[in-house]
Amino acid sequence: MNHLIVIATIVAKPGKEAETEAVLRALIEPTRHDPGYIQYDLHVDLEDARCFLFYEVWESREALDRHLDTPHLNAFKARVPELVETLEIKLMEKLSFP
Repeated sequence: MNHLIVIATIVAKPGKEAETEAVLRALIEPTRHDPGYIQYDLHVDLEDARCFLFYEVWESREALDRHLDTPHLNAFKARVPELVETLEIKLMEKLSFP
């Protein structure tokens, strides 16, 4: 089975860019210890500092589901109404070519 790819796009509320970035950065280190973690990279849009993107790679859907129920993700989810204008998550799979 191929790894699960997650593309999470987060747009901060106006004026909440720095606080949102700090909260998102705080997710990186604990996530690297989550079972099934392969890659978890945070990016910021060069033209819109309110727009962040996580590119994530997980061993399986089960690993992602466990990650989504960790204390660090639950703490982030509690802050979403205060900090985040939009949050979009796409689950993807890499296509293989011969």
